[in-house]
Amino acid sequence: MRIFDCHSHWATAGRSVMRTDEDWHHAERIWKMERRTYGDEEQAAYFRKHNARTILDLSYTKTLPIEEMRRHHDYALAYQKRFPDIVFGHWLQFEPWRGAESLDEFQRCTEADAGFVGFCVNGQVTGVPPNDPLWDPFYKRSIDLGIPVMILCGLTGIGQGHKGGKGIVLDHGHPRHIDAVAARFPDLKVLAARPAYPWQDEMIAVLLHKGNVHYELHGWGPQHFTPALKKEIRGRLQDRIMFGCDFPGLTFDRIIPAWHAEGYSPEVLEKVLHRNAEAYFPGAALTADRLASAPVRPDRLSAE
Repeated sequence: MRIFDCHSHWATAGRSVMRTDEDWHHAERIWKMERRTYGDEEQAAYFRKHNARTILDLSYTKTLPIEEMRRHHDYALAYQKRFPDIVFGHWLQFEPWRGAESLDEFQRCTEADAGFVGFCVNGQVTGVPPNDPLWDPFYKRSIDLGIPVMILCGLTGIGQGHKGGKGIVLDHGHPRHIDAVAARFPDLKVLAARPAYPWQDEMIAVLLHKGNVHYELHGWGPQHFTPALKKEIRGRLQDRIMFGCDFPGLTFDRIIPAWHAEGYSPEVLEKVLHRNAEAYFPGAALTADRLASAPVRPDRLSAE
């Protein structure tokens, strides 16, 4: 079965969300994450081995000076053009108070014509909750372009276990902020991201009430989902929920068998693992059909 991964990170040299030795030690201690760097070809081969296309999130770039941010974005866009069968697109993160230069940089990236580019709103790390008016220009630009915006919710791993949680206020990831954004911008396609623990029931209520909100579940193994969420995946929300891996923190080798072990029907698994996302993201279904019918190049065979 093919996989559409709505959210993962980079594992190539200099692009990891783990920026320091302290970050890596923390990841190893909290999540038992292996410290490993992939080459460009090696990372592509890993996704290809698992028949997966992904939308990647650099994440750390939001705090960089604009010139340095551009260099990282240019690398990501070039990688996307080099491996279009693997990278469907990118989530770009910005600090909302840098609105003008952020919107200009976002426009520059969309005009590179590498594929999908969307905003990822991180209220917890920026300290600005998603329903703050500072984010409104980002939502309006997404409406103008007809693209989804990702809004992170629930428990974040950043700051987890540190004194004071590195200053992060978890409430900035509460689903109430997504509810407010969806109500204020009914034409905005909102993709709530991460299981919304400890507010899972509230997130389900938002999904049932707001037709312009969908949900992707990166960062958690499905065995840890609440009973209520598991019920909705099988039932009312089976057409609105999508898969996210969160590579390299979680790997396909672990996460896909865990999904199959939950006993979902083949029809539900197909929807969650790829069909819902292919229907949701502009151009994704067409790309999937084209890639499925394309001959496999010899270099791709050898990469596996």
